[in-house]
Amino acid sequence: MSAKETFIQIYRENIRRDGAEALLDYLEHKSDFFTAPASARFHGAYAGGLCEHSLNVYHCLCAYLERERVQELYALEYPAESVAVAALLHDLCKIGCYKAGSRNVKGSDGKWQSVPTFFYEDTLPYGHGEKSVYIISGFLKLTREEAMAIRWHMGFSGDEDKRLVGQALQQYPLAFALSLADMEATYFLEKDEA
Repeated sequence: MSAKETFIQIYRENIRRDGAEALLDYLEHKSDFFTAPASARFHGAYAGGLCEHSLNVYHCLCAYLERERVQELYALEYPAESVAVAALLHDLCKIGCYKAGSRNVKGSDGKWQSVPTFFYEDTLPYGHGEKSVYIISGFLKLTREEAMAIRWHMGFSGDEDKRLVGQALQQYPLAFALSLADMEATYFLEKDEA
């Protein structure tokens, strides 16, 4: 099964609230979600990388939430729908932002050669996590926990006031869990993909 088929299957099995089908239709037919890269030069920097990254984050988040320590010590339990919404949709902010092109690099023989690449060009510069929340909210209603998780999924890697990040991760444990899943997918599962 392709990444797109897997994404759609997980999405349809878990996300059933009002607006879910309209959002999926947008992703499938009115955006480049399934063909976009996850980044321009780092993890998932290839066509389809965004969808694959979203699936990786979903699987990492599910695995984290299944840990005995997480369930018993922290008592973190979330509906399957919230897990799917947060993980599968956390990076919708990247839709329409990557343009295919080429750049010159020096090969091992010392000669310049043209290689394919992506360039980042955001036509809706609304932020990262907050832009994903904005896009999703145009289709379906998020719970506060889901919205905070998606908004703060980058954890401490952004330019935000670190006190706000810490407060969000402490008050909304799904935000911490999603941030952890995103980092695991990015820095471990996808580190050699670019």
